[in-house]
Amino acid sequence: MSSLKSLKNRYEPVKALFNEITDLQTLFELAMEANDENETAGIGNQLKNLTARYEKQNVFELMAGEMDKNACFLTVHSGAGGTEACDWSQMLYRMYLRWAEQKGFSTEEVDRQEAEGGIKSATCRVEGDYAYGYLKGESGIHRLVRISPFDSNARRHTSFASVYIFPVIDDTIEVEIKPEDLRVDTYRAGGAGGQHVNKTDSAVRFTHIPTGIVVACQNERSQIKNRAIAMSVLKARLYEHYRQEKEKENAKFSQEKKDISWGHQIRSYVFQPYTMVKDYRTKVEKGNINAVMDGDIDPFIEEYLKFSWHNNDAANV
Repeated sequence: MSSLKSLKNRYEPVKALFNEITDLQTLFELAMEANDENETAGIGNQLKNLTARYEKQNVFELMAGEMDKNACFLTVHSGAGGTEACDWSQMLYRMYLRWAEQKGFSTEEVDRQEAEGGIKSATCRVEGDYAYGYLKGESGIHRLVRISPFDSNARRHTSFASVYIFPVIDDTIEVEIKPEDLRVDTYRAGGAGGQHVNKTDSAVRFTHIPTGIVVACQNERSQIKNRAIAMSVLKARLYEHYRQEKEKENAKFSQEKKDISWGHQIRSYVFQPYTMVKDYRTKVEKGNINAVMDGDIDPFIEEYLKFSWHNNDAANV
């Protein structure tokens, strides 16, 4: 039923578009025969609307990867910059939560490490059709430039935060985790607590020794539930890790392909002396930074999908 719903959501809007285009073509031919300029102008506006809808729908065709249709985990880590960086991480995390809300996606926080001024790191699960496909290009370093509210001298500061996106692995994909490769730690959860949460070792941390990947979950009251969620996150992280390793081995293409890998700055958010959000991979810019921080990041996401699609096509020639 889930697959059927997903297919309908892709098929029915395209079918409606084709029907409307056919009707518009007939209307255009009648307007030309009658030499009706007013009607022709109205048809031009309708055509622009249909073109915009087509571009939106065509985004789905750019998400053809094995995991693109899946839900995903989103993790934000603060980087260099101390309190300012922790505040920036919180702002970035909120931006993605707002974007997910506007898309009609649901989010569930898995882990959060509070810090002075904001968050040290936070992980949430984003549930919705093609959540991973939309967000996969957001992995990388995000740079903030602004006059710091934490600086009494009102100086301009540069802060960094890193974003990881990895798909939720369903039962059809096997990720082998050997017991001897896994270190399990339990501890008491942090936060406001309650009657139970801070009184038992319910929080769980998994360390995958061969890769050094660490995941944690402390939001559930039951250690069993936290273990299950942490294992799901670990499998997703490992899948993405091995996928990237394989991609590096096969990376014989252009320099652009290397520039979009993890560890490189992908986007800057400038608040002062001017306002501008710029993606360094696709060159897309937006001056309305407040709208972006409120979740209006579709132009960056869609342009990256086009960029990645054409880049991969060029690599396969």
